[in-house]
Amino acid sequence: MNLHETAAPAAVVQAGNTPGNVRFLGKDRPYWQLLIRGAFLLMCTLGIYRFWLTTDVRRFLWGNTEIAGNELEYTGTALELLIGFLLAIAILVPVNILIFTAALDLGLLGHLAGALGFLLLALLGQFALYRARRYRLSRTVYRGVRFYQIGSGWLYAVCAVLWWGLIAITLGLAYPWAQTSLERFKMGRTCYGDLRGRFDGSALSLFLRGIPLWLLVIGPLAAGIVAAAQSVDWAALKDAVEQGGSGLAGRIEATNPDYGSAVVFIIGAVVWSVFAAALLYPAFQAMTLRWWIAGLRFGEVSVSSHLRTGDVYRAYLRFLIHGIVFALAMAFVVSSTLGAWGLMKDGIASQRMQEFLAAGAFVVGYVIIALGYSTIYQATVKLALWRFSMDSAELSGIAALEHVRAAGRPTSALGEGLADALHVGGF
Repeated sequence: MNLHETAAPAAVVQAGNTPGNVRFLGKDRPYWQLLIRGAFLLMCTLGIYRFWLTTDVRRFLWGNTEIAGNELEYTGTALELLIGFLLAIAILVPVNILIFTAALDLGLLGHLAGALGFLLLALLGQFALYRARRYRLSRTVYRGVRFYQIGSGWLYAVCAVLWWGLIAITLGLAYPWAQTSLERFKMGRTCYGDLRGRFDGSALSLFLRGIPLWLLVIGPLAAGIVAAAQSVDWAALKDAVEQGGSGLAGRIEATNPDYGSAVVFIIGAVVWSVFAAALLYPAFQAMTLRWWIAGLRFGEVSVSSHLRTGDVYRAYLRFLIHGIVFALAMAFVVSSTLGAWGLMKDGIASQRMQEFLAAGAFVVGYVIIALGYSTIYQATVKLALWRFSMDSAELSGIAALEHVRAAGRPTSALGEGLADALHVGGF
């Protein structure tokens, strides 16, 4: 569930001239029940039920989000999502076949097929995200007036791919400007009836808030790489590698006495960066959500947010606790199953049948574990982020919203289908 793409309507619509709060009224227990039932049906239907589960989840989230005494309404259907997915598969299969066929060519085209295929899929992924957002907005209704989105999905895809390339080149330093530009593109083409949206978030503000986190995560890694590169005699290393044969490691250590220390230093820097990224990710998520919510505008309607970082950390802590309990329960089930299997396998004469049953049990166990952790994550972290984002938003608006005229119409679910098929979608 991408809050940056689904929560915009819920965080900005408020009539009147006094500040007010959006409220999320959903309870944890019915949401748990919805997800657990959905996980069971997903397993029984080999994943087909996900279109109905996604629809039920959206109706729960939208319908329990109250704005000025009125709830949002989600009007999409599971059948639309299923048809959109089938259309997307019909498009993606020929594209993948074309990429695979080009890769078999031994010429220049074959060498470039991998890079061109990756670029094409990246463009398709960003196009799918934009069109999926268009679908969700066109199925979101407030006070009988529909949200909708205009603009070219391909133009957004090109901009997004270029920005993500720049983010990679700058080791993440371009992220604030990329996010600001892309959010302005999306919100500038988002409408509530005949009222146009915009995004007023500041890239410099996000950069200044995030640079301490960047220094803690990327700084040691960058310093480790630079220090290691300076400690290695690259000419001697090249000569040692070119000699080939046995004893390569010994020659490298002989010509580069600091080589071992450099490798250990880099490994330590990588371990630290991974640990720091995991530890600081909730703080980063809280910071970006707070910044994004505060930048949303619809006409003269403005938003501020008092989302607390501690709330986000508590959501992840709940996930960790539930995950540990689930892991212990699954360990008990697995050990019991293995014990029972040890007793009954001697009664199965066919070796092939034993292998078949063991493989089936492994697949079923893997699916149960994957669905279990997915359910726990959705019911703890994702629901909490939605609730905190809604409850933390303080809105000020103008009476002109009372005169908004309906506009827009429902759009195709093809974008949702592409996003689902490319595994880039969300709630």
